[in-house]
Amino acid sequence: MTWDEKIKDFEIFLRFERNFSENTLDAYIRDIKKLKDYAEEDLENVGPDTIQYENLQEYIFNLSKKKFSERSQARWISSIKAFFKYLVEDEFRKDNPATLLEGPKLGLYLPDTLTLPDINKIISAIELDSDLGKRNQCIIEVLYGCGLRVSELIELKISNINFQEHYIKVLGKGNKTRFVPLADYTATLLLSYISEIRSKIKVGKRYEDTLFLNTRGTSMSRVIVFLIIKELTDKAGVSKKISPHTFRHSFATHLLQNGADLRYIQEMLGHSSITTTEIYTHLKTEELRDVILNYHPRNINIVQ
Repeated sequence: MTWDEKIKDFEIFLRFERNFSENTLDAYIRDIKKLKDYAEEDLENVGPDTIQYENLQEYIFNLSKKKFSERSQARWISSIKAFFKYLVEDEFRKDNPATLLEGPKLGLYLPDTLTLPDINKIISAIELDSDLGKRNQCIIEVLYGCGLRVSELIELKISNINFQEHYIKVLGKGNKTRFVPLADYTATLLLSYISEIRSKIKVGKRYEDTLFLNTRGTSMSRVIVFLIIKELTDKAGVSKKISPHTFRHSFATHLLQNGADLRYIQEMLGHSSITTTEIYTHLKTEELRDVILNYHPRNINIVQ
């Protein structure tokens, strides 16, 4: 069995038995293909059946010297461990060479968030005298107003928007469905976009129900959404490193700051574990720390 054959088997396993999302699946397969290239080029065609722990350790060590982030290194190891665990379960190997691999210790990751003035600046940078501008405004407002992942945004269906009850049905990671409340403001923008902007587009086959369309009448790509946000961010003069996910972080952070229960935020974000959502309590702690440092009389006296 070659690397290519086992990687294909692994991909099928992750897709149909583990129900991985496309993005996570792509990342895992990409990681294993890099290992395959290393094994074929640097280890003289060592196969997935004979590669050893020392080879994997050396591979990870070489990658770590290239200044990749600790989170990237941790994902490589996670991918490699999952691959060789699968090979053992599939009875392709009797031993697991990845068992002793250890990932880097990850510090607390606090995602960038936008203030409401930041968000308003970005939206103000949109040229609303064009159809594309109005579409882009709607995209930003849905990202921020509903806390969607970019993949969820571009796959959103018109039929999954309930304007009467004010919620949207979202198909998230692992094909898990959740219902996200729709604010009146966001609902009004969506209705306006659908009736006044989208209705002018010649919609391609199979995209009749897709909410956000490009100029060709087909679904938008993740890359296009990233580029739209980068262009608007630069134009608005907001210096933070911003992606579509930043609006999702901001959605959750602002809800927590205004008193929303963490369990409700977990439900709206579609997190399977409350632990993932708890990152936002750390953001709130950081904010409280800044308040104390800037406004507490004892600290002010020290500064003075």
